[in-house]
Amino acid sequence: MRRLWWPVAVLALLLALNVFFTPSFLSVQVRDGHLYGSLIDILRFGAPLILVSLGMTLVIATGGIDLSVGSVVAISGALACLRISEDAGVPAAVALALGLCLLLGAWNGFLVAQAGIQPIIATLILMVAGRGLAQLITDGQIITVNSPSYKLIGGGYLLAVPFGVLLVPVVLAVTAFLTRRLALGLLIESVGGNAEASRLAGIRSRGIVIMVYAFAALCAGIAGILISSNVSSADGNNAGLWIELDAILAVVIGGTSLSGGRFSLGGTVAGALVIQTLTTTIYSIGVPPETTLLFKALVVTAVCLVQSPSFRAKALRRRGGSAPPSPAPEEKVRVTL
Repeated sequence: MRRLWWPVAVLALLLALNVFFTPSFLSVQVRDGHLYGSLIDILRFGAPLILVSLGMTLVIATGGIDLSVGSVVAISGALACLRISEDAGVPAAVALALGLCLLLGAWNGFLVAQAGIQPIIATLILMVAGRGLAQLITDGQIITVNSPSYKLIGGGYLLAVPFGVLLVPVVLAVTAFLTRRLALGLLIESVGGNAEASRLAGIRSRGIVIMVYAFAALCAGIAGILISSNVSSADGNNAGLWIELDAILAVVIGGTSLSGGRFSLGGTVAGALVIQTLTTTIYSIGVPPETTLLFKALVVTAVCLVQSPSFRAKALRRRGGSAPPSPAPEEKVRVTL
């Protein structure tokens, strides 16, 4: 609960700041049977980031990192839109795209677990090659599709709520069940804490690493479907661009250590909402576009420093005054016989 407190507090502070500048920020209206409002927009546009961040959480919990999720987002949307443009059914196109994402994620896990390549290098390979693959699938063009059933996934509504917003709790519930109700979560944390000790204890750490990378790619693939279906098009060059960095920030803000071990799914969701709310805040308060990234980086840095126990301890120590001077070393008396 302590790790969850800080991202929730920052999220509440950002919402209060938006209310200060826009008093109607928290209002939610019903138009044509659909919910509208800034809060709904934050949830709708933040859904892909939350999904990618959930997969990234498990990868980081094993002591790894996945820089390729942005490229996987682009590949997923590109392949699904390509198949739909070729008159394939939406379920078949989505299944094919997600199946390819699973294979790509398993490949990342194989490079890390079996080939022994550092995670940042192994996933950097797919980050570069995957973006090229997405461009290859789209032939360097933006593929536009006209499919109401595909549009429903990312831009449609169910029970007056955006469909993507409803999809996130489902994925979160499944992830929480697998990692918190079963022993899988403990196995992931043990691998992240000490992979060699886990192996000696009889845990198949290599299989777990491959599985979490495949899961991260699957979450990225679902996010890619949401993004492409929302705009009814696929852009292999810009879809999911830099989303991996936002996902890593969301995981860190949520309290999961980059060194691996214990993780917090709730903290990750709160961290992703902080990132998305911060993006919305930047535009709502009128921050100049050329300074948006700098402003965002400064705020995220401040958030990470505030929730750092060591930084808070040093700040409180300085605020309380300088430390008392250390006692002078005892004088040594040399006795000559």
